[in-house]
Amino acid sequence: MSIRHGLLALLERGPRYGSQLRTEFESRTGSTWPLNVGQVYTTLGRLERDGLVVQDDEDDQGHTLYAITDAGRVELRNWFETPVDRSSPPRDELAIKLAMAVGAPGVDLRAIIQAQRHHTVKAMQDYTRLKAQALADVPANRDEVAWLLVLEQLIFQAEAEARWLDHCESRLVRLAEAAATQPEPETRPAGRPAGRAPARFGRPRVRG
Repeated sequence: MSIRHGLLALLERGPRYGSQLRTEFESRTGSTWPLNVGQVYTTLGRLERDGLVVQDDEDDQGHTLYAITDAGRVELRNWFETPVDRSSPPRDELAIKLAMAVGAPGVDLRAIIQAQRHHTVKAMQDYTRLKAQALADVPANRDEVAWLLVLEQLIFQAEAEARWLDHCESRLVRLAEAAATQPEPETRPAGRPAGRAPARFGRPRVRG
């Protein structure tokens, strides 16, 4: 849905053709979520089907231009004004991996966490360097400001993931310590049926 509405937002600035929309979308988001031309034109086709865009004129090079309709502007305004729904979060591969690794035979869960933490921290450092480069000069246009916002979201997301991984490792340590302090279950001598006490532990007979 973000691609659909992202294209509408770009078209509100004026008619565009497919590859132009792709270039502007990637410029605005710093190529964080790259698009291909086929994906753009497929989305434009659906928007046209839904009456949110129409094919406009052609430019000097013969590119078919698309323009937003009044219904498209209403759709875009509703998107801007409606909070992003978090009640059905997208599937997260890392969370699924750790959930499946718990109790899996032959899997070192702490090794998985440590490897992921190393990767996450490195990504966070890379994003921070990119942010420093972006701030070296005052952002000159809306695309640079938009890219800075996306970049900072990636930094915050990586920081949160690193903290969550620390929490996961701490929980594993606590569970291991708790398991180590639990008494081992009593074992029953082989060959003795359950529920019957050995003769030497039976009630002593009273002699009269």
